[in-house]
Amino acid sequence: MRDVAKSATAGFSQADIDFPPPIGGLLKRSFDITGSLIGLIALSPLFVMVALLVKFSDGGSIFYGHRRIGRGGRIFPCLKFRTMVPDGDKVLAAYLATNPDANAEWVATRKLKNDPRVTRVGAVLRKLSLDELPQIINILQGDMSLVGPRPVVRDELEIYGTSAVYYLKSRPGLTGLWQVSGRNDVSYDSRVAFDRHYVENWSLFEDVRIIIKTVPAVWMSRGSY
Repeated sequence: MRDVAKSATAGFSQADIDFPPPIGGLLKRSFDITGSLIGLIALSPLFVMVALLVKFSDGGSIFYGHRRIGRGGRIFPCLKFRTMVPDGDKVLAAYLATNPDANAEWVATRKLKNDPRVTRVGAVLRKLSLDELPQIINILQGDMSLVGPRPVVRDELEIYGTSAVYYLKSRPGLTGLWQVSGRNDVSYDSRVAFDRHYVENWSLFEDVRIIIKTVPAVWMSRGSY
C-alpha cells in the first residue's frame, strides 16, 4: 500500500503534474473564489487582531508556510498564523526521543494533544481554529478549496495507501468532512475514509452542508488541538 502512495506522488516536486482536473471543476472553483473573497473582507478585522496578537506575544514572525501536498502532488506553502516556537522541529525531536508514549501518539496520528512546540497564544488560536484563517489566501491562489481533504505532508500521504489517489484528485480544503466528524478525536484510518468518501461523492450541496456544520464544530472546539 505504501508503494501505491509513493508511486502516486513520484516527482511531485515538479511545478505541475499531469493529473485529471480537480473535482467540481469550474463550479467548485467559482464557489471557492466567491466564498473566500467574502470571507477575507468580512474577517479582515479579525485577521489584523490575530496578526498583532501573534507578533507582540514573542516578537516572532506572524505567518508560517508549511510545505504540503496539493492536487496532483504539487507542493505549496500552506499558510497559517504561527502557533509554534521558531525552533519547533528540534523541540519536537528532543521531546519524542524522551517520551515513548508521545512518540507512539505521533506515529499513529501525526498529532500531539500536548505539543511542546505550541506557544500559549498558539494554543488558543488552534483551539478556535483561527490559525488556519490565512489559508483563505491559499484558496484565492488556487492551491486549496473551501472544502476538501485537509492538506498533508508526504509522510502522511503514504499512510493513505491505495486511497492516496483520491486525495490527489481534489484541492485540499480549509474545512472538510473530517473536521465536522470529530477531527482529531477519530482515527487516522477514519480520516482517510472520510476523504475518500468526500471525493467519490462530491456535490456543491455537500460543500455547503459541510461549511454550515463547520461553524458549530469550531465553536465547540470538537477534536481541536
